[in-house]
Amino acid sequence: MNKYTYLSVFLLLLTGCKATKNIPKSKSIIKNMVITLDSSKNIYSALCEPSVTIDKTKSDNFVGGSIYNNVYVFSEKDVQKSKLQSPYGVYGDPCLASDNKEHLYYLHLSNPNPSEVKEGYLIDRIVIQRSDDHGQTWSDGVSIGYNPPKQQDKHWIGIDPVSGALAVTWTEFDQYESNSPKDKSRILFSRSDNFGQTWTKPVKINQLDGDCLDNDNTVEGAVPVFDNQGNIYVAWAYHEKIYFDKSSDGGKTWLDEDIVVANQPGGWVFDVPGIYRTNGLPVLAIDNSNGKYAGTLYVNWADQRNGYNNTDIFIAKSSDGGKTWSPPKKVNTDTTQTHQFLTWLSVDPVTGFLYIIYYDRSKYLDNKTDVVLAVSKDGGNSFVTKTISNRPFIPVKSAFFGDYNNIDTYNGTIVPIWTEMTGKQISIKSIIIKDNQ
Repeated sequence: MNKYTYLSVFLLLLTGCKATKNIPKSKSIIKNMVITLDSSKNIYSALCEPSVTIDKTKSDNFVGGSIYNNVYVFSEKDVQKSKLQSPYGVYGDPCLASDNKEHLYYLHLSNPNPSEVKEGYLIDRIVIQRSDDHGQTWSDGVSIGYNPPKQQDKHWIGIDPVSGALAVTWTEFDQYESNSPKDKSRILFSRSDNFGQTWTKPVKINQLDGDCLDNDNTVEGAVPVFDNQGNIYVAWAYHEKIYFDKSSDGGKTWLDEDIVVANQPGGWVFDVPGIYRTNGLPVLAIDNSNGKYAGTLYVNWADQRNGYNNTDIFIAKSSDGGKTWSPPKKVNTDTTQTHQFLTWLSVDPVTGFLYIIYYDRSKYLDNKTDVVLAVSKDGGNSFVTKTISNRPFIPVKSAFFGDYNNIDTYNGTIVPIWTEMTGKQISIKSIIIKDNQ
């Protein structure tokens, strides 16, 4: 991520959709409050890259974040906002997660001395902060991966559903944006067995290193997951392919050779009209329920295999621990030559149902954009897609939309979160859906 493209954060909007025809069939819908923090309508606001988690021990409590350092604690009745602070600095790429042991986690990048760095750019480590009071207060944070002068970026977290152990994977750059063939990028892994207080020495898990240009020949987008037996799985993108790795001993050793999940024609970096930058980085998820498809691994991504004017959303799955993968299946059900992009997947650990959020332009001939939720209740064999945004919006290329939206699900509750524009006003939106069918 090109960190110095981030600008000031101005406003938050959390809202729910009232029209039941625009959401998946469900038993009930909880409407969110609408909060506007700033009416300046500054299109250069960097309010984007939202992440959200459902509080596993207080299921009517939801905690979100967006760059640089915003924290949103919300429920059906209330929304509270605050700013995250850390001695290491808080520099975007928020990643929120919760375990079933009353811990919430907020991961982000670090920029401790922005005044001393040209253009305010420094990403010297990953920082994880923990809340033990449902998001009301946060620890100062723990450093992960500090290895100067190398730079750390694009992190995500996985949580063992049984022990609560944590796994974090990310990309390390020898020198970000360097075009020197000597400078490489790699996928690193670290683990914590004491709820984020201490971390193992990072280990490299990929066989093929990338360049440092933050493009398709860079290894990026690593997402880790645990299964119920403590096995760890990771997927990432590199050079028009999606790669997969596995550890059966807690992260000490990994496969001798990474497995190719699928080809990604055109690569993980591509253009979409009206968007400053977008990508098709993969999202890995696992079914840890007791249902029919328990143990199935899923990888969700976007690419332009069907044409530069026709970005689509795809998914592949494995029922043998990642040894073999199904052919890519298109998730968006339209037959148009339009763009669907910025996808994220969550698998409900109780029901095993799949929920995928993405931007969609299938109903329009211009840059009008909807937010769609795709739902599968048969292990990814088929999907039903429904628009969940109130109305289409038109992004402008001068407004930075970030590199991802997000979604979390738990026991029939679905909480997608995304960036949107209303006129010239940048906003974060969310809808809380109850699906107990």
